[in-house]
Amino acid sequence: MEAARQLFAALNRDYLAVHKTKEDLFWDTYMAVSDDHDGFARAEEAYKNFISDPVKLAEVRDALARLKTTDAAELKHGLQGWLALFESNIIDSDEARTLMSQLIAQEAALFAKKRDYVQTHINEKGEREEATQSTLATNMSTNPSEAARKSSFDAMAGLEHWVLENGFLEIVKQRNAFARAQGFPDYFAYKVRKNEQMSVEELFAILDDFELRTREANQRGLQELAQQHGKNALLPWNFRYTISGDVARQMDPYLPFAKGLERWVESFRKLGISYRGATMQLDLLERKGKYQNGFCHGPIPSFFEADGRWVAGQINFTAEAKPDQVGSGARAINTLFHEGGHAAHFANVTQNSPCFSQEFAPTSMAYAETQSMFCDSLLEDADWLKRYAKNAAGEAVPDDLIKARIEKSQPFAALNERNILVVPYFERALYLLSDSDLTAENALALARKFEMQILGFELAGRPLLAIPHLLNQESAAAYHGYLLANMAVYQTRAFFEREYGYLTDNPEIGPLLAKHYWAPGNSINHNATLVSLTGEAFNAKYLADACNQTVEAAWADALAQINSAASRVYPESPLNNLDAHIRIVHGAELLADNTQSDTQMFADFERVVSERYGV
Repeated sequence: MEAARQLFAALNRDYLAVHKTKEDLFWDTYMAVSDDHDGFARAEEAYKNFISDPVKLAEVRDALARLKTTDAAELKHGLQGWLALFESNIIDSDEARTLMSQLIAQEAALFAKKRDYVQTHINEKGEREEATQSTLATNMSTNPSEAARKSSFDAMAGLEHWVLENGFLEIVKQRNAFARAQGFPDYFAYKVRKNEQMSVEELFAILDDFELRTREANQRGLQELAQQHGKNALLPWNFRYTISGDVARQMDPYLPFAKGLERWVESFRKLGISYRGATMQLDLLERKGKYQNGFCHGPIPSFFEADGRWVAGQINFTAEAKPDQVGSGARAINTLFHEGGHAAHFANVTQNSPCFSQEFAPTSMAYAETQSMFCDSLLEDADWLKRYAKNAAGEAVPDDLIKARIEKSQPFAALNERNILVVPYFERALYLLSDSDLTAENALALARKFEMQILGFELAGRPLLAIPHLLNQESAAAYHGYLLANMAVYQTRAFFEREYGYLTDNPEIGPLLAKHYWAPGNSINHNATLVSLTGEAFNAKYLADACNQTVEAAWADALAQINSAASRVYPESPLNNLDAHIRIVHGAELLADNTQSDTQMFADFERVVSERYGV
C-alpha cells in the first residue's frame, strides 16, 4: 500500500506543477500580457502528455489492483479519480500523439494571428472604432442607428471569412485525423464521448426532442415579430435591437457597469456562497489583443492534502467590457455571475486530489456549466432586479419596466435556447465532411442551412463561425453542454422554488449547492448530482416548459415574485464576505483588491471606471 500512496502523492504533486505552468501561460497569452505563444504551446503539450500518458494509466491500474479490500478507502477513491482522468484523456497510439502535438501548434498559431486581427464598427457617437466581439454584440443590441448596427454585424461576418481563410478548416481536418487515430469516426463523436460519456445518438435524442418541443414557440415568436415590425426586423443587425433595444436602454441606468462588482459580491454573499479562501484574479475591461470571450480557469485546483491540509483554489476569470457603452453593465453583471459561478464550483471541490477539481475531462461540460448558468439565471428574476437593479438615486427598477422586459424577451425564450442548439447541429455536420469537402464554401453553406433550420432565419445576429468556442479544442464540439446545463438549471430552480418559494438572497442555496453539486467534483456524474439535490434524474421538461410559457404567464410569475419579496423577512447571511482574496486587474496592472476590505475594493473599482471612462 505504501507504493500506492507514493504514486498518488506524486500524481497530485506533478499534476499541480504541469497544470499551473500551463494555466499561467494561458492567462498571460490570452490576456495579452505576454506574446509567448510558443511557450504556451509547449506547456499545453506537456499538460496533454501528462494526462494522456499510458505509463501513468498502467501504474494507476496496477496500484488499484494490488490494494486489498481492507486498505484505505480514501486512497482508493483518489486513485480511481486518476484512473478516470487518464482513461478520459488517453491517447493510445504514437500516431495520435503526433497528431495532437501538431494540432496544439496549429491552434496556437491561429490564436496568435487572431489576436492581431482588427475589427471595427460605428459606435454610439457615430465614430468608427476598433471593437471586440462583446462590443459588437452590445452595439447590435442597443444602438438606435441601423447603419451602426449593420457595421457591427459586418465585422462579425468578416470574422467568419477570416477564420476560414486562416487555418480553421485545416484544424478541423487535423482534429478528425486525431479522432480517427483513436478509433472514433470523427472529432465530434470523440468529444461527445469524452466530455459527456454519451454517444452522438444519445445526445441527439435529447437535442431532437428539445428542438421539437420548442419549434412551435420559436416560429410563433418570429411570426409575431414580423407582423408587428415588418420583415426587416428579422435582418440579423436589426433583430436583437428590435426585441430588446429600447428596453435595454431604459434598463441601462439601473445596471451601471461600475456597480456590477459590488452587486455580484453582495448577491453571492447573501446566497451563502463561500470561496473557501480562494485567490481570484478578475480582468474585466476590454483591451487590444485580449481574448474576446469570458472564461474561468483555475491554475490551482482546490483539494485536501493527505495530511488534511486544505489547498485553496487559485482562480482567474475575465470579461470584455467597455463601460461607457450602453448595455455594458448588463453584460458585465452577467459575466460576473456566470464566471463567478464557475469559480464558486471549483473553489468548493473537497476531494483528496486536484484531478477532481478541474474543468476538463472527465469533468462534464454540462455539469460545469450548470453551476455558472444557475447563478446567472438569477439575473432574470424579478425579485433580484427589484433588490439589486437601482439607479444613481437608489431607486429600484420600476415594475412596468420589468413587465416590458418580459414582453420583449419571453416570445423569444425558445429562440435563445435554440441559439445554443444550432451549434451542435452545425458542428456535427461539419466534422462529418470528408477532407475534400471541407471547403470554405461548404462550411458557410452548412452554417446558413442550420441557422435557417433551427433558428428560422439566416445568421440570426451571430454568425456561427464567429463563435470563439469553435476554435479551441477544449470547447470545440462541446457547445451543446450549455444547453444540457440550462436544462439542469431549470430543474434545479424548480427544486428550490418548491422547497423555499424563492431564490434571490436565499442563504440556504449556497450550502446546498456546495454539498450536492460542488463538493464531489467529477467523482460522480452530472446526473448523480441532480439526483442528490433534487431527488430526480436529469429532466429537460422544465426548460422546455419555460420556453413555451406565454408572456401573460411569465409576467404573472414575476409579479408574484415581486409581491412575495416585498413582504418577506429575509434571513441574515451566515457570511460576512465571500472568504476570497479578490484582485481586479487590467493586464499586468492592479486596479483594486480587497486586502483592506470589500468596501474599499468597490470604491477603488468605481473610481477607476469613473476616471477612465467618465461613467
